[in-house]
Amino acid sequence: MNTPDLSAAQWKKSSYSDEKEGQCVEFARNLAATSGIVPVRDSKTPTGPALTPTPAAWTTFIAFAAR
Repeated sequence: MNTPDLSAAQWKKSSYSDEKEGQCVEFARNLAATSGIVPVRDSKTPTGPALTPTPAAWTTFIAFAAR
């Protein structure tokens, strides 16, 4: 499996992130069209690993999480 290049990622913190309790999630939707992924990472560890679901998987996850 290839490691995606995330150097062009424009990270956005989730509106549901809670900085007081350390639950901070960021995503980079701008890569969906060019690379076919929506990277997701822990904002407290920006140089750490990122999950890279497909746009379809990301949309499914958001719909599930919004319930």
